[in-house]
Amino acid sequence: MTNGPLILEAPLAPKQTRLEELWRLFKQNRLAIIGLFIFVLFFITAILGAVLTSGRDPLFDPALIRLQEKLLPPLSRPHVDALPPQEVPTFGRYLFGTDDLGRDVFSRMLQGAWVSLTVGFVAVGISVMVGIFMGGIAGYFGEHHLRWNHILGVTLLLAATVMGAMGNVWTSLGLLMAGGLCLSLFRLVKPYRKLRFTTAWLFKNAVSVDTLIMRMVDIMLCFPSFFLILTVVALLPASMYNIMIVIGLTSWMGTTRFVRAEFLSLREQDFVTAARALGIGNFRIIFRHMMPNAIAPVLVSSTIGIATAILTEAGLSFLGFGVPPPHATWGNILSGGKGFIFDAPWLTFIPGIAILIVVLCFNLFGEGLRDAMNPKLRER
Repeated sequence: MTNGPLILEAPLAPKQTRLEELWRLFKQNRLAIIGLFIFVLFFITAILGAVLTSGRDPLFDPALIRLQEKLLPPLSRPHVDALPPQEVPTFGRYLFGTDDLGRDVFSRMLQGAWVSLTVGFVAVGISVMVGIFMGGIAGYFGEHHLRWNHILGVTLLLAATVMGAMGNVWTSLGLLMAGGLCLSLFRLVKPYRKLRFTTAWLFKNAVSVDTLIMRMVDIMLCFPSFFLILTVVALLPASMYNIMIVIGLTSWMGTTRFVRAEFLSLREQDFVTAARALGIGNFRIIFRHMMPNAIAPVLVSSTIGIATAILTEAGLSFLGFGVPPPHATWGNILSGGKGFIFDAPWLTFIPGIAILIVVLCFNLFGEGLRDAMNPKLRER
């Protein structure tokens, strides 16, 4: 037995998981909570829009033309005597009015929500995948150098891809064989001393991997992205898939910079050194051990990037280069209403306000996520 005073230990605070701590910090930002709520509402609306406006006999038909019902204001009742029973709107009213062809604006807004959501998520998914790959390679293998034969071989392979897409099969095969020869040239000429001296310049270091990728990023950032997208879209056939691919392939630069910066700081950490000592492969180290620690800024940039992609698609549709008819998008609804801004202002204000609210909610959600994930900004 001890004769000293009994000391009671204070109870330890319950441990929080990373996700619980992130949610605790995130919900302190009221604007971010509002942004998250509107984002969830927009997501549900877009899913319902895809279900309710598709099929042979949709509940809301965005392509149904009623010329006798054109330019009716919101909450108007249809002229039931002049319409067949199947053309009467679902709720017995035109909730958002009709356009110059008598189409129900509410049905078109529902379909446009799905198109905007699809374009935003797929375009950002493409840009994030490209950015993670390029940034990871630049951050991890940045000190390695490429030789001239590597650059020549990759250039020939790209030329072969272009020629194959244009239909020049034999030229593409020739360039493909020449590119493969250049990439494996060092092993082929190694046993022959005379050939080694003749082709020595091909095996000299040309540029580091980090320098090559970051100069590509700088070149892409030199072009105004919207005009670059506009030029490419004007040259390609009108398609929603082309819009998504073009927006994704012209917006990966920011993600590349974020991932590269994180990898440069993580590359010399002890857990990476231990993984190398255990003989783990480079790509497993990159995607299994380093990427989870570098994903936080990518999530923030991708959240804000969805808003940018939606805004870009709306701008392209407004100019007539976006998703082609019969698909309805918020941009082409806005474009169709610009000629009736005084006679039917709802055709401009309804899609314009919807774009404003959705883009603002994504930005607020992204800013709140950034503040919750960045410890330097938590006490601001």
